[in-house]
Amino acid sequence: MKIAVCMKRVPDTATRLSFASDGTSIDTSEVQWVISPYDEYAIEEALRIREQHGEGTVTVVCVGPESSTKELRKALGMGVDDAVLATSDEPLDPIQTARALAAVLSKRGDDLILFGRQSVDSQGAQVGALVARLLGHPFVNDIAAMTVTDGKVRIEREVEGGREVIEGPLPVIVGADKSLNEPRYPKLKEIMLAKKKPIETVPCDAGAPSLETIALTPPPPRPEGRIIGEGPEAVEELIRVLREEAKVI
Repeated sequence: MKIAVCMKRVPDTATRLSFASDGTSIDTSEVQWVISPYDEYAIEEALRIREQHGEGTVTVVCVGPESSTKELRKALGMGVDDAVLATSDEPLDPIQTARALAAVLSKRGDDLILFGRQSVDSQGAQVGALVARLLGHPFVNDIAAMTVTDGKVRIEREVEGGREVIEGPLPVIVGADKSLNEPRYPKLKEIMLAKKKPIETVPCDAGAPSLETIALTPPPPRPEGRIIGEGPEAVEELIRVLREEAKVI
């Protein structure tokens, strides 16, 4: 089985972000980069499927600058076989990213392509669906369980009030949710082997942008808190303030 995982590197969620001087982008000079957490669930699921079948390959595909090899090496250390990096030093919008990924994936003929349900920076949840559209494959996002047997896939996803079960033939594109599995920690042996695993660098075929960032602005500061009173005597006044001033009830 041939499996691809589309991975994005994102700022560490613990990183304090600041705006660049142009007012339309993030200052990345002090940013610590990591694999987008939902993509780690996708990588883990790909590895588990390969292990269950006892054969096959897992390739991680990324669009980004050459420095993205650091995050790709981490994925290789988890057990991924090889990696492809479509290099782009410019920030890309969702359709550009999808075009670049589809250009790589269209030449591979994967049975299964996995994404994280969304990236934790932009949180758009668009790229997986856009790639599926460009490749002409079915797409299911937010998957909570998956089984692949005899060229068919059985997918479960959380819906309001229960679980939805979807079945169909391969190839298919899916978006992994955090309930899918628990990503493994790279072992020392795998980390050492990852240094020798291949990372193919290819041109980024992204096309023209469809979106433009006009400005970035910080959220308004939170107003100072108020102490209404203490004990049961303050309940009536609190309700009045919430209803008449805050207008939340």
